[in-house]
Amino acid sequence: MSLETWLAFLGASALLVMLPGPTILTVISYSITHGKSARLPLVLAVALGDSTALVLSLLGLGALLATSAFWFTVVKTAGGLYLLYLGIKLLRAGVSPATLPKTEAVGSRWKLFANTYLVTALNPKGMIFFVAFLPQFIDPAGDVTRQLWMLSATFVACAGINAAAYAVFAGSARRLLASPRAQRGFNLGGGAMLSAAGVWAMLARRV
Repeated sequence: MSLETWLAFLGASALLVMLPGPTILTVISYSITHGKSARLPLVLAVALGDSTALVLSLLGLGALLATSAFWFTVVKTAGGLYLLYLGIKLLRAGVSPATLPKTEAVGSRWKLFANTYLVTALNPKGMIFFVAFLPQFIDPAGDVTRQLWMLSATFVACAGINAAAYAVFAGSARRLLASPRAQRGFNLGGGAMLSAAGVWAMLARRV
């Protein structure tokens, strides 16, 4: 893929992973509860969890997209509609402050890692999102499988760095997420970006 396409994906991924979801809220809660000792297992859990979700999402997807232009168009259009749906849903959410999940005190870093990993890897919405999001940046004329894995590695790296940032600044992040004004900014910004991505995906034409 071109450098411009990869940079566009990198920017989109960096913005998307910042939106507070189950994984980020779990990272914040555990960071506040367990302090600095929780940072490394949390970051590793998020990276491995996203990797697992991506692998599950991509099983068969690369082969399907490489098979024919028709199926590429079908997946791409369906993905665009899904991204547009998510964007409109976020835009309509308005001010809806996120609530931090209750996290039990865990006896070891291993349990902390396992809990966060399961939250990240077993989120079905995340798997569906990956299937919808990644094909928008694929050039079907190139090596589809290689492109998918390259984009996946980029997304996982962004997710890991983002988790680390939230873990380090957990106190500030908690106050930020509790602010209706900030939450509205997350909703409007993320919704606008996802809606634009969906419209772009449906209007773009692959040769």
